[in-house]
Amino acid sequence: MSKSAAVLCLLVAACSAAPSTRHSRLRPILDSRIVGGEPVDISQFPWQISLQVYESHQCGGSIISSTWVLTAAHCLDRLSANMLSVRVGTSTSGSGGSVYDVANMIAHRNHWPATQDYDFAVLELSVSISFESNVQAVSLGNSELAAGTAVTITGWGDLSYEGNSTEQLQAVTTHIVVRSECNESYGGRITERMICAGEKEGGKDSCQGDSGGPLVVGTTQYGVVSWGTGCAYPGYPGVYSNVPAVRSWITETTGV
Repeated sequence: MSKSAAVLCLLVAACSAAPSTRHSRLRPILDSRIVGGEPVDISQFPWQISLQVYESHQCGGSIISSTWVLTAAHCLDRLSANMLSVRVGTSTSGSGGSVYDVANMIAHRNHWPATQDYDFAVLELSVSISFESNVQAVSLGNSELAAGTAVTITGWGDLSYEGNSTEQLQAVTTHIVVRSECNESYGGRITERMICAGEKEGGKDSCQGDSGGPLVVGTTQYGVVSWGTGCAYPGYPGVYSNVPAVRSWITETTGV
């Protein structure tokens, strides 16, 4: 972005209100590795995928059926299906497992990049995934989680804000935050299509490169990594797309 364009954005309220997405560093102007977590094996989270652009990790995602993957709409900005592939069944984002081409990508029709509302997308694969011990579909939640619920987020993103990424899958467990409190932290930008998770003191969060990945309780997914201020900052929980809020859209689009 040029200096003049950056100044213009500062003068426009919409730009100043735009959320900081938790995107891969393929686009350094955007910002989302798990912070405060630990290395895990793919067998513990066999639905986790690496969404790749020309074989380079871009975002996370989750297997929801043998032919469909759930991710974040902002992960697909300025991309086409023929640029994408999905790596499954491996704890390392750049090797191992199996790779499947993406035949079709569908972002939620109401997705608005300026606010990241309705930050959902589904990817249809060119051939069916072969399920095994390290490759399984995740269940999708139908009701929103209560505040205080312990949740787990996984991904290959940065270990700290503007830090280094990792090849090894990471997981962190944190807690759902009351929506009204989260909304106050973010100046009224939290909609019903969003849920928040984190600790008051910070230290546990998703980060750059985790976008599109799953927030789960057990084997059920309730959220998709979307956006936030920095990573693991006190007073600024991570913001996740609320899966139960668009459960009917997922079913209508994918049959899942």
